[in-house]
Amino acid sequence: MNLEILLSTPAIYSAFALAILLVIVDALTKKESKLQMIVAFAGLCFIIAQSCYNVVYEVNLISSDFVNEMLIFNNITAYFDILFCLAGLLTIAVSKDYLSKVYENYKEHYSLLIFAIFGMMCITHSNNLVVLFLGIETMSITFYAMTGFLRKRENAVDGALKYFLLGAFASGFLLYGMAMIYGATGSMYYDSIAISLSNDAAIPLYFKLGIGLLLIGLLFKVAAFPFHQWAPDVYQCAGTTTAGFMSSAGKVAALSGFIGIFLLAIPKESIYTAEIILIIAVVSALTMLVGNITALKQTNIKRMLAYSSVGHAGYMLMGIVANSGEGTSAILYYSLAYILTQIGAFTIIAIIETKEETGLTLSEYAGLSKRYPFLSATLAIFLFSLAGIPPFAGFFGKYYLFVAAINSGWTWLTIVAVITSVIACYFYLSVIVAMYFKDGTEELAPIKTIVLSKAVILIAAIGIVVISLVPFLDMM
Repeated sequence: MNLEILLSTPAIYSAFALAILLVIVDALTKKESKLQMIVAFAGLCFIIAQSCYNVVYEVNLISSDFVNEMLIFNNITAYFDILFCLAGLLTIAVSKDYLSKVYENYKEHYSLLIFAIFGMMCITHSNNLVVLFLGIETMSITFYAMTGFLRKRENAVDGALKYFLLGAFASGFLLYGMAMIYGATGSMYYDSIAISLSNDAAIPLYFKLGIGLLLIGLLFKVAAFPFHQWAPDVYQCAGTTTAGFMSSAGKVAALSGFIGIFLLAIPKESIYTAEIILIIAVVSALTMLVGNITALKQTNIKRMLAYSSVGHAGYMLMGIVANSGEGTSAILYYSLAYILTQIGAFTIIAIIETKEETGLTLSEYAGLSKRYPFLSATLAIFLFSLAGIPPFAGFFGKYYLFVAAINSGWTWLTIVAVITSVIACYFYLSVIVAMYFKDGTEELAPIKTIVLSKAVILIAAIGIVVISLVPFLDMM
């Protein structure tokens, strides 16, 4: 009975409790130990079990789409909770060995990671603009610290400072936008905002300005054009395992904020909805173009994947543009495929990278297949999936997004997406060509592959193959 009570507790509360517990463990342990890692790993496993239990038994789920409370609980929020915790588990499994390799295995890494996951859950569960803001800021502040976590590296500190300054600026837009929305509608709750918008004539014109500022703040967190400039510098400067977590789970969390707003706060019949969707569609197209075209010129693997992640933000925004249950389901499928693929790719890069930050250029990957066939084969799988080549999950994720956009009347946006997908194939395949069809001219340092890192790579590689066999996920 006690176990049932624990399992039926909302996962977001457990995430907060786990984050506080890790802070206490950090304070009580005088030096780095495996205890923090074990506590964080076990805690995330329990939270996943809670989320699965709540979905299966419909505990704490709301039959209607929202309640007049600060938080919302339904199958979609539980699904995102599982995704965030899965990303956290994979990152924890590879972080210890990577941080030990670069001699910066500080114990607070795990509490920062859990606080970031808690912030992501707040974004997903928010039914109130205040909770949305608190969730975004909790996630962002931990990301600032995690970017500069390798404090002995000057570029890491520099990247963290740039990220903090730009992030604080974006937060100002977000907060002012929320204030204007409150002034226009008289409420911070999504359901009340939706009711106010149902009477378009009574809404002041500055509501549009508030929505515009809110979009700027959210698009910055997604790293969408023209608010993407921070992403390449931050992902390149941050620890490689951290970059994988931020570029995958962080992006998906910001997208979940879009989903909550468009499902609950902005009714489809409102005259404002069409204008907002058109703006997002233009941003989506430009994001795909700028991200993928800029990635063509990159010779640093981390920076290439950073610009690639900008392009993927554009693809995921297509699901928001569709503004339908089909579009939401496509985002849910794509999010799982993207998290597995991105973290898997960054894990391989973390293994190859040295503490002197070598092993990150395209030329250093030449001939890698002859020396490390396992790493080369799995990295090729991840790159094929990111490029959207069948039979991997990335292909089906893009297919579902394209179908949702076409069914909602956004054929021109889908054409742009297809063109940019073809462009993306060039830089993804260039890495595969270097690994398999070029002779290495630069000597790589000996690579030590840890069992946990191998397990993460295998889980991610098998995952993107297995979920490609699963029929279209209708999570609505």
